[in-house]
Amino acid sequence: MELVIRITALCVIGALLALVLRRGAPEQALLLTLAAVALVLLLLNDSVGEVVGFLKALADRSGVSASLFTPIYKTVGIALVVRSGSALCRDAGESALAVMIETAGTVCALLVALPLLQTVLTFLMELMQV
Repeated sequence: MELVIRITALCVIGALLALVLRRGAPEQALLLTLAAVALVLLLLNDSVGEVVGFLKALADRSGVSASLFTPIYKTVGIALVVRSGSALCRDAGESALAVMIETAGTVCALLVALPLLQTVLTFLMELMQV
């Protein structure tokens, strides 16, 4: 709870300062936003590590191959990076770049998910042969 309050306060203060700076120096406002994003990522580092550790332990206990969980983790990571990157591009007034980031993220997510999709397809084909 304390972490989310600190992050929210940091982001609101950063947004207000960026709003003030945007009138006179839009480049500096974007740099301020990037700095706030970097600080939030630093604050989240330990929490993300705990979540990843828990998910790994859960995967180990489930008896399901870790190779089936890896594409899911990577896809979630891609989604988070794409969402942040496209939002930053939109803030900078570059909607076309934001769309390209989203397109690239979609292609990369599908690429990362291919092994999982192939495993599911193989499993379905085996079921159909029985």
